[in-house]
Amino acid sequence: MPESFGSRLAGAIAAHGRLCVGIDPHPALVAGWGLPDDAEGLRRFSSVALQAAVGNAAAIKPQVALYERHGSAGLAALEELLADAREAGILTLSDAKRGDIGSTMAGYAEAWLGEGSPLSSDAVTVSPYLGVGALAPALELAAKNGRGVFVLGITSNPEGQRVQHAGGADSAAKRVVEDVAAWNLEHGSTPLGSVGLVVGATVGEDIAALGLDLAAGAPPLLTPGYGAQGATSADLCRDFAPVWDQLLVPASRSLLKAGPEGMRDAVLRASEDLA
Repeated sequence: MPESFGSRLAGAIAAHGRLCVGIDPHPALVAGWGLPDDAEGLRRFSSVALQAAVGNAAAIKPQVALYERHGSAGLAALEELLADAREAGILTLSDAKRGDIGSTMAGYAEAWLGEGSPLSSDAVTVSPYLGVGALAPALELAAKNGRGVFVLGITSNPEGQRVQHAGGADSAAKRVVEDVAAWNLEHGSTPLGSVGLVVGATVGEDIAALGLDLAAGAPPLLTPGYGAQGATSADLCRDFAPVWDQLLVPASRSLLKAGPEGMRDAVLRASEDLA
């Protein structure tokens, strides 16, 4: 059996810190770098961001939608980025937020987690709102191939509360967290489980109010919101102190806005801030 994703992620965090460099080629950022808003611009943007991350962060997180907007040429640029990252030895987390049922979910799993797929990543984000059980094809293939899955748990966007908080003490978010914990406990969660949760960096009060046990099953916690969205390392230390060793902290715009010349220094500063 291959080494589990949870084990590989824990090793990467120990070696390079808990920063996850988001590679989000927003049109305005690409233009700010003096690059064209096309597939070639994406390639150059992605290459510089990858070089800044290697050796200074645990993982990279390309935002799939911003490659898809360029069609097949954009996906080819993403495939190239993923291949270069594998060669460089840095973990890849494709932010695709896929979710479906049956053979369709199996197709997504093969695309993002299958051996030999040009889009294959070390981990992928998925949506559980057809039921965590519907994600089984992705969870099972990830376990087989030593890869990981990050399930949307509780997010910081205001619209999410209407669904995620529904049910109060037995909220939808709590059920997702419990289902992820159960999977990790059944399939091994040392030192980290291979099924993680996406938990907004700015929802500390909601975690407590909904009674979410983020320690059960030791899921890696991807905590968007640090940097450009306002959350600080102090906020993370306060709200996630009991599960600090589970955190993988993404940052994108706060790093990318430094431009191609300044991005590496921005990555180093963020990594030190999160140490």
